[in-house]
Amino acid sequence: MSMFQEGMKLIEEQFGNGKDNVISLGTIARETTPDGKPRPVVRSVNAYYEDGTFYVVTYAKSNKMLQIAQNQEVSVSGCLEMFTANGVGENLGWVLDPKNAELRTKLRTAFADWYDMANNEKDEDCCILAIQLTKGTLNVNHWEKLYHLDFVNQTDMENGGIF
Repeated sequence: MSMFQEGMKLIEEQFGNGKDNVISLGTIARETTPDGKPRPVVRSVNAYYEDGTFYVVTYAKSNKMLQIAQNQEVSVSGCLEMFTANGVGENLGWVLDPKNAELRTKLRTAFADWYDMANNEKDEDCCILAIQLTKGTLNVNHWEKLYHLDFVNQTDMENGGIF
């Protein structure tokens, strides 16, 4: 088994299998700092993981979605799992759009304890955010083993992961 496959297996064990994960999601603010530099914004979100992508149910007019509409580059971090990654955020549209039916079912199942309380599916701005991972680093046992993963090319990277 390659390092990439081994790392992906560990990520699936930690985040996959229909789990409700809390991850940190970093975006770039729509307004810059007073000296014109980009300002990062981080928040925790509940996310469902499958095949190199995290999915979040959110509101299309939220700051994170407006920021992603302006700059799709995002970063994520597993709050306790020592996993950090870059990715591309994409609004998949209204949760009730027929093209989202299968994914919506998975999200409702993963987030069953709170989904209906937190989301108004009748509002067409209730949407699904997909975070397609591009590269990342999984840190196992506090630097015992590092997996630098290139999700796009489906290979491991010798160096240059995300720390």
